[in-house]
Parts: sequence; structure tokens; C-alpha cells
Amino acid sequence: MALIPVILLSGPSGAGKSTLAARLGLPVLRLDDFYRDGDDPLLPRDAAGRADWDAPGSWLADEAVEAIVALATTGEVDAPRYELAQDGRVGTTKVVASGAPAFVAEGLFADRIVEACRGAGVLADAVVVAPNSATTFVRRLARDVAESRKGLGLLLRRGLRLWREHGQVVRRCETAGMTRCTPPEAAERLSRWSGANSRGQDEPLAA
Repeated sequence: MALIPVILLSGPSGAGKSTLAARLGLPVLRLDDFYRDGDDPLLPRDAAGRADWDAPGSWLADEAVEAIVALATTGEVDAPRYELAQDGRVGTTKVVASGAPAFVAEGLFADRIVEACRGAGVLADAVVVAPNSATTFVRRLARDVAESRKGLGLLLRRGLRLWREHGQVVRRCETAGMTRCTPPEAAERLSRWSGANSRGQDEPLAA
């Protein structure tokens, strides 16, 4: 079968990656499903001993690349399904890309695998979504509370820290070779792969 290339989509937590990926109408591989389980001894922890999901070491880059290459070359893959509220994997999901012009792999650490995907010959594009940091803070908090990801106090402390680190995450992705875009710019840039109408979209992007 013909190669199905991957669009890597990254950005700060709450920037709108998941919502944008869904709008494109392409198959989506959730990179946030490749976190380490909560009882993994190699999972980074903060000063209080809590799992640090924002540390690069919490994420299994090699497994993510393996899944991307399998999806690009065979048209389907069984991907893990991860629940942050349960600190671990709760099953698997079959992602099918056969017949699609491309698929999206989106997640906080997508920048870490740009070179690996390029080296494997499966990279179509790499974009970092970079909305306003204050807007991202509000949307991220609303999403995390609605999904009961963690307790409110922890979510507030994490949210304030991520607000301060917003620009750092975007610069990290740019250094890795990703193109910086606002959400509308990213939608328009990537719509060429799916024919999605990206103009005039101003709904909140909250994932």
C-alpha cells in the first residue's frame, strides 16, 4: 500500500491540538496515550512525589514512533488508551488510516519525534499551535476540571506553572523544526491535506 504520511501537531497543554486535529477530518493518533504508567519506576516525579506528566521522561517516545511508522506503512495500528485520572493505560484503540491522504499525531511531546519521523521517511508536516498564554490557561483549566483529571488545587498549581512555561514549550518545538502557528493559521495550513474549510473558525480550541 502507499505510504500514509504523518502530520505532527504539538503545543502547550490546552492550546487546542486535539480540537484542531478533529476538525481536519483526518485519522488521529493521540500521542498522550503513550505516557508511562503511574507505577513505572522510571516515571519522573515532582518534589512532593507526584507523577510529573509535564516532564519529557514521562512519555515513551520510542513506542510513539513505532506506532506512527506502523500506521504510516500498514494503514492501522493498535494504540494504547491512557487515562490520566487513573494514572495508566486502560485498554487499546485501533487507529485506521487506510485510504486517508495523511494522519495526525498530536501531543505535548510531538516535537521530540520530528527527526525520527523525518528519518523514517513518514513526515508530512510538523506544526506547533501557539495561542495566547492567558487564553490557554483558562481553556486548559476548564477542560481539566470538566474531565476531573485531578483535584482542583493540583490543577490550579499546575495551570499557573504551565502558564509561565507556555513560551518555553513553543520555543522548544520551534527548535525541533516545527512551524509556529496560531490556531487559525494551523487550521488553514493543514486543511490542504483534508480539504477542511478552515476560514472563519473562531470556536474555542481547548485540548
